[in-house]
Amino acid sequence: MGFFKRTYTEQEVVAGCANNQRFFQEKLYRQFFPTMLHMCMRYTQDEDKAMQIVNNGFLRVFKKIDTFQFKGSLEGWIRKLVYHAMADYFKANQKSMHFLVFEERDQTIKEEATSSMYFEDLMGLVRKLPPATQQVFNLYAIEGYRHPEIAKELDISVGTSKWHLAEARKKLKKLIEQNSKQLRLMDSN
Repeated sequence: MGFFKRTYTEQEVVAGCANNQRFFQEKLYRQFFPTMLHMCMRYTQDEDKAMQIVNNGFLRVFKKIDTFQFKGSLEGWIRKLVYHAMADYFKANQKSMHFLVFEERDQTIKEEATSSMYFEDLMGLVRKLPPATQQVFNLYAIEGYRHPEIAKELDISVGTSKWHLAEARKKLKKLIEQNSKQLRLMDSN
């Protein structure tokens, strides 16, 4: 008879992590590390920085695991904590909010945004988007979900998810241009 590995429920893993059991912490880390690293790599393009951010994020996860209520997905909860670790990293290093996902054709706008805007400024612009568009943009560009995942999560089609993302980019581009013009006017006075 072969060796069988026991599978653990999410509840068992979370409880083990809450009890500071290294075995369960390692299981959780190994399960979600690739996804969180992928998300951070989309924003940093630097594997060392991304690893640092993910590890800081998992420190938060292990410190707060006892607060997880199983009301949403564990992955989504972890993703949110790792995202906050990423935001804190960029704030602490005085980096501008250049880790939002802009397409290649948005390079000029991306450069304007990164030269004059910081995290809080750009997030303020994101909050001006219509609710559904904002939600899709946050899931895709900030939390790293793919369109099929967003479609399933929001009960919309993949095409609708893509439309909302395109709409968000278009509106953000316009808002960033307006913000850049206002900053140039203030600088010239």
